[in-house]
Amino acid sequence: MWRRHSATPMSNGQSLDIKYLDVKIVSMKRVATGKSGDVSGTHVWLVLMKAHRTLQRLATRSIEASDICLSDFAVMEMLLHKGPQPVNEIGRRIELTSGAITTAVDRLESRRLVTREAHESDRRARIVRLTPRGKEQAAKVFASHRTAMDLAATGLSKTERAMLIELLRKLGTSAELQQRQNNGR
Repeated sequence: MWRRHSATPMSNGQSLDIKYLDVKIVSMKRVATGKSGDVSGTHVWLVLMKAHRTLQRLATRSIEASDICLSDFAVMEMLLHKGPQPVNEIGRRIELTSGAITTAVDRLESRRLVTREAHESDRRARIVRLTPRGKEQAAKVFASHRTAMDLAATGLSKTERAMLIELLRKLGTSAELQQRQNNGR
């Protein structure tokens, strides 16, 4: 389905190449319907679940190859990217129970990768901070993990990755909204 090449001006000063757009839309329609032609919500969920399982196994192997468990990695990654955090906030954000987060922080503290300090304004709270050795280790493990995940995503172009990210966000937002509406009944 080729159209005559024409450029349509856009509001940002660039132009939209109609011929390219038509080819991509036709191509995406063929991919979207696949062999079975099933585009139901159930099929979306099944394909997403299978892809997630495969990526989860790959991610787990990647992280555990660095001699660290998933919960410890999640704590270190959060501290590396968000800075020092209260113990309870780390647990909430990475979805660990209070007992599991305490155990993970104890493990990391015994390896001298993190320290626990008193909170400035809340005597009940403890702040977890990466040590210099912990920052170095977290950066190293995260870089290795990033490489593994980038390698796993090589089946998609950068444009397809961006599109997938946007579509997954849209799907998640829509599902969350639907869940809220169903819970409100």
